[in-house]
Amino acid sequence: MAIGLPGVDRLQKHHRGALITASDPRYEEGRRVWNAMIDKRPAIIARCRGAADVVAAVNFARDSDLPLAIRGGAHNIAGRSTCDDGLVIDFADMKSIRVDPIRRVARAEPGVRWTEFDAETQGFGLATTGGTVGDTGIAGLTLGGGFGWLEGRCGMTVDNLLSADVVLADGSLVHASATEHDDLYWALRGGGGNFGVVTSFEYRLHEIGPMIVGGLAVHPFPDAVRVLKFYRDFLKAAPDPLTVAAVLLTGPDGHKGCGLIGAYAGPVEDGQKAIQPLKAFGTPVVNVLGPIPYLGQQSLIDAAMPPNLLNYWKAEFARALSDELIEATVDAYSRSVSPLSSILFFPIHGAASKVAPDATAYPHRTGLHLGIYALWNDPADNDANIAWVRQTWQSIQPHIPGGVYVNELGDDEGDDRVLQAYGENYKRLTQIKAKYDPRNLFRLNANIRPA
Repeated sequence: MAIGLPGVDRLQKHHRGALITASDPRYEEGRRVWNAMIDKRPAIIARCRGAADVVAAVNFARDSDLPLAIRGGAHNIAGRSTCDDGLVIDFADMKSIRVDPIRRVARAEPGVRWTEFDAETQGFGLATTGGTVGDTGIAGLTLGGGFGWLEGRCGMTVDNLLSADVVLADGSLVHASATEHDDLYWALRGGGGNFGVVTSFEYRLHEIGPMIVGGLAVHPFPDAVRVLKFYRDFLKAAPDPLTVAAVLLTGPDGHKGCGLIGAYAGPVEDGQKAIQPLKAFGTPVVNVLGPIPYLGQQSLIDAAMPPNLLNYWKAEFARALSDELIEATVDAYSRSVSPLSSILFFPIHGAASKVAPDATAYPHRTGLHLGIYALWNDPADNDANIAWVRQTWQSIQPHIPGGVYVNELGDDEGDDRVLQAYGENYKRLTQIKAKYDPRNLFRLNANIRPA
């Protein structure tokens, strides 16, 4: 279904921002998202300039019975930040960030990316747990959970969300916090975009930087099994402020390797001591673990996840790195198709693991996140890369309990995987969904159906 200009004109009366349709020269660029596998053509892209524009767009989509997608950083792997023949609320023009260094809080609009947020908060020596790729938008990452280098000391992103302003399906604007609409506040912290459109996020900040201890060490691929077993044992005694991920990757020289990426969220002197076992282990071909600007740590792996590539991912949670899981992933990576692909292990530990699974909608508070990421350039290689991810995912199934990070659900995954993403919190989420979005207007997501 296409929308003619009369429909756009009706929306424009209540909308200050640009309304972009297929006849607009900005349309082709405006409809593109981070994952080049996604090729959708919305009827209208509504570039909102404030909450009133969002209200107008939500009301128009609801009353016109249009599919409605919400675009923050446009990084959603499944392409849920856009749609065919519907309306996209685009936050590219809503990038305000206001830091209160006395109260140690920041309020940011949903078009902000983590690289922008970090630069602003670091001006005051402050930070909160953000994504590991700076180009990621704050909105989607926050609403889904939010892994990051600070989580061992500061908790996940959802643990640092103090409040949010939300446009609901009926067009009303509400404030959600621990004292106002507390059920909605609970649901927003891990329930994705199922409950409304967030127009402002308020975060708790922590004293971090400007220098921390971080960086990475990359070991030769023949040593990968030994490196991952060392990593498993190291995690058992690692101090809370030290977050260390492991990754199977291919270097710029085309050689595969096993990397350990760490960050210590505390005094540099303490961090130097904490990472010493990482620096001393094995014979890495790259070892740049040491003092680093926090902003440098936050951009450390940006080059590994650039925009405009073809992407296909699958993810899981592992209770621990068993020998069998280590051997299965190393064997799988030996057969990876693209040198841009990787397998990542990211621990949930420290402050993040001390939050009860039902304290927020995000339920996964133990073990490791395991991501299988295929990235490539040529559409002719689609089938081979997709097959590699699927085969890798199948090969690890005997060694994992089942579970998935909602922000990494693909568009080909069914209701069973959505249930795994929300876990024991799903039933309560369906009840809150019925209260705030009974007609399921906000359904282009890892959808929670109203009870």
